[in-house]
Amino acid sequence: MISVSHCFESLRNNGGQCALIPFITAGDPDLETTAKALEVLDSSGADLIELGVPYSDPLADGPVIQAAATRSLSRGTTLESVLEVVQTVSPRLRSPIILFTYYNPILYR
Repeated sequence: MISVSHCFESLRNNGGQCALIPFITAGDPDLETTAKALEVLDSSGADLIELGVPYSDPLADGPVIQAAATRSLSRGTTLESVLEVVQTVSPRLRSPIILFTYYNPILYR
């Protein structure tokens, strides 16, 4: 996996290309599918992948991400389980993974 800064530097050096940065919510529909989705997004040309960590009170998110977080949490997804998926999958990816989360799950970890 390359670093985020290296990814953006490479895009700038290639004529200022735009980055493809898809977003998925971890654990929706389940963590196994999340791991597979990360691999598919990487092999499909994503420059970076934004992985949403579900949170119980996602006030700053829109209704689609709120619903995905609710489904994920109802299946028992935790910050620890998301980090385990990232630790397992990231060595096989070229694209950096950026975790999208609220401060509270990290603060209370």
